[in-house]
Amino acid sequence: MTTSSRPHVFPGAPEPRPLNDEEFQRFRAWVHQESGILLAETKKAFLTARLGHRIRALGLPSFGAYYQRVTSGEDADEARQMLEALCIHETSFFREPSQFTFLQDTLVPAWRAEAEHGQRTARLRIWSAACATGEEPYSVAMMLGICLPAEEGWAVDLLATDLSTSALRRAREGLWPIERAREIPDAYLRRYMLRGTGKQAGWMKPGPQLRARVQFRPLNLHHVPHDVNGTFDLILCRNVLMYFSPAARLRVVEGLTDRLRPGGHLFIGHAESLQGMSARLRCLRPTIYMRVAEASTPPPLAGAKRVGT
Repeated sequence: MTTSSRPHVFPGAPEPRPLNDEEFQRFRAWVHQESGILLAETKKAFLTARLGHRIRALGLPSFGAYYQRVTSGEDADEARQMLEALCIHETSFFREPSQFTFLQDTLVPAWRAEAEHGQRTARLRIWSAACATGEEPYSVAMMLGICLPAEEGWAVDLLATDLSTSALRRAREGLWPIERAREIPDAYLRRYMLRGTGKQAGWMKPGPQLRARVQFRPLNLHHVPHDVNGTFDLILCRNVLMYFSPAARLRVVEGLTDRLRPGGHLFIGHAESLQGMSARLRCLRPTIYMRVAEASTPPPLAGAKRVGT
């Protein structure tokens, strides 16, 4: 499989022929196959708007021609760009405040108590599984940097992944309009964020201490088992499960649960629920789940026979 270079934009390229129903269904099936995302029947206009600029940039005459290009296996880069065009990266610092309150007031004291009683080390592993442009993992890193400081022996390994490489590029760049500062509590803002000067006036960015705490890399949640090492104390997968089909959602949740240590926690979005999806997860409060220890199957009694034999 080869990847293409970035296509030239064709000025004045003609509008592609309108997306017809058969083409729309083909795109829906392929997107679901590759990402687990289920485009609703009502998303035809959304797909047209999101893909139209790619088709014009490539100078293609129709959505059908574009479909052939991205599904042929000969242009992996364009296939990736198509999936990225369908991603929505709406996020903010310290989004879902109740979860950050739970992290600070419940999880941090519990982790401290476990460490004091020798039930865990002072190293935490946290995974932001759909990190978009980085606000979520940086928010967690800021809070834990103060609540569990390195000066007390704590270390936090924070992995941040996303399907979109363009979103990850912005996350690594870490540059936001200074107006976004209002989303960050003053104590964290003063300690971890830098105000831009000169050409970067009007912008803010994370300081080197904060940047060093987050590792960004691409990952497709639909590809289970997930390509990450070990288990985590906390996984955040917020406001993304809602876009998966029911079957894909179940696969992803089971994959995430596999990567939680027993007693580890999973945060999801406020519009999402995992009710009835996994016996290994207990709902502690809306959007917050904990992996419970799995009951072991007792050994059969000596000389016992199966019922019905």
